[in-house]
Amino acid sequence: MLTLMIFLPLIGFLINGLLGRFLPKNVSGWLGTAAVLGSFVLAVMNFNLLTAEAGQLQSIHQKLFTFLHVGSLHVDFSFQFDRLSAVMTLIITGIGTLIHMYSIAYMHEDEGLYKFFAYLNLFIFNMLVLVLGSNYMMLFFGWEGVGLCSYLLIGFWYKNIDFGKAARKAFVMNRIGDLGLLLGLFLIYSTYGTFEYQDLFSKVFNNTDTSLNVNTAIALLLFIGAMGKSAQIPLYTWLPDEMAGPTPVSALIHAATMVTAGIYLVIRSEAIYALSPFANEIVMWIGLSTSILAALIGLKQNDIKKVLAYSTVSQLGLMFIALGCGAYTAALFHVITHAFFKALLFLGSGSVIHGMHHEQDIRQMGGLRKKMPITYLTFLIGTLAITGFPFLSGFFSKDEILMSALAHNKLVFGLALMSAGITGFYMFRMFFVTFHGTYRNHHHAFEKVHESPLLMTLPLLVLAVLSVIGGAVNLPHYLGEGISGGLHHLLSFDGGGQFSPILIYPEHAVELSHSAEIALLAMAIGVFVIAFLYTRNKYVVKGSVPEADADQQGMGKVLANKFYVDEAYDMAFVAPLESASDVITEYVDEKALKSAVDGVGTGGYGLSKLLSKIQNGNIEYYLLYMVIGVSLLLAFNLF
Repeated sequence: MLTLMIFLPLIGFLINGLLGRFLPKNVSGWLGTAAVLGSFVLAVMNFNLLTAEAGQLQSIHQKLFTFLHVGSLHVDFSFQFDRLSAVMTLIITGIGTLIHMYSIAYMHEDEGLYKFFAYLNLFIFNMLVLVLGSNYMMLFFGWEGVGLCSYLLIGFWYKNIDFGKAARKAFVMNRIGDLGLLLGLFLIYSTYGTFEYQDLFSKVFNNTDTSLNVNTAIALLLFIGAMGKSAQIPLYTWLPDEMAGPTPVSALIHAATMVTAGIYLVIRSEAIYALSPFANEIVMWIGLSTSILAALIGLKQNDIKKVLAYSTVSQLGLMFIALGCGAYTAALFHVITHAFFKALLFLGSGSVIHGMHHEQDIRQMGGLRKKMPITYLTFLIGTLAITGFPFLSGFFSKDEILMSALAHNKLVFGLALMSAGITGFYMFRMFFVTFHGTYRNHHHAFEKVHESPLLMTLPLLVLAVLSVIGGAVNLPHYLGEGISGGLHHLLSFDGGGQFSPILIYPEHAVELSHSAEIALLAMAIGVFVIAFLYTRNKYVVKGSVPEADADQQGMGKVLANKFYVDEAYDMAFVAPLESASDVITEYVDEKALKSAVDGVGTGGYGLSKLLSKIQNGNIEYYLLYMVIGVSLLLAFNLF
């Protein structure tokens, strides 16, 4: 059952990839959706088996074959369904199913729909391999697979050169992170002699002789890989450009698959990170810096999808803050709730783009709540969830991260709270400018704006419900010991063994005094209220419209241009490489190599032309050549 759960999306990929062009579009779409839905159903069944009260299972393990056996190196192609991978699998297949269903309607006019669903299925398969592999090599196979699929899907509309460049940028930037991951894996094997999670973590837990510096080096190298996949400074700029792909791709990457891989890697490697306080500090400060930087950039973005993209980068930064503080459950909790409301927001933006005939600039929208009531309501719920509206999913998970930061470092807490507050400003700015006020698009008549079809709005409604109730997964302890900490208890279960298969070092829930908790809640709610009232007054009451980028001045111009990071990267890396390639092309390739190759051909042709004169068909010449040859031969032998 575990194997079938993993390979169903691969089967969908093969059928659509090989036969999709011969199938009706709806058949291709529903086939791809059914493959992921089947995996979700099997994931629920496996999860129930794993958590049944009568059972004491640590994990469900399935070995298919030995992938590599050279000397002492032994790598199995095997899978491990434990509580961490179970949570990730439910997110991947559950959210993935809704995105597939949505895509049937969103992509129905595209001639390459069968190919699109083939790529989506392959994406899900590789992500399942990543989170369900029983060792780091299996994780690496899935890691590279999702990198390939992201390249194929971001550049799906490859005839647009800019979209192709965005796909290339994502691919190259992730390869930089992947090099760090690969070096980390080499160091793991050279230090501990295994890639298997259970064997490795047992050795880490029991081996006190390993140098702290070695574990720190491993942790930092793994984090470089996580920085690439989960878009942290300095490897974050590919994620906003990922907007070039179709909107369902954005939802899949941002909510359910690729960007969560880095978070999963650090949580899975908790045994290593727990032994390196320095690496944890680096993770925390990089996450904090990324969260604030992306939030500030989001304040001046006017592309509806780019606003959401920078919000993802910022939210991922918050998750890494939690990981750096050792709050692994808090980070995973935010992964779950973020999957709900971010998938909702991206699919909601796709509904807006669909209704606006591919318009993405929020300054060209306005008043859409009248024409798109379902999209408006669900988008409002998603916006409230991400900004921390009390008792919605994002409120609980973000509050837990802030609580962990407060217990760890008050400065980090203050800056994280500031980042959360900025999120409220740019999200409500986008929401009010898009759905309230007056319609501002002169190229697309307001009468033609329409609500999306049922296949698009139904996933929005499901995700809206999850965004409201998702916080129940891990309610805070101040609501009562009997109902709190569900996710923490799930991950800490050890099945009677010597250590938990996931969190080897017990992660204690952060407990603050009652007055501190009340103060924290008051600050979080106060920040939310200020952001809401300010943006509503500016963009609804006063009817302001964001300025054009060309009209921005001072810091506003810097934010609109994203701190000029892309320009700096182009100047420091892209331009020199392109200049070097131009020089190599002109002088090495064209003048040296091409001339040498052409010279060989020209020389051969000239020689053959010279020799062809000997073969002229005249017998008299042939006899003469023979006599000359014989004469030379005799002369050579005589003298």
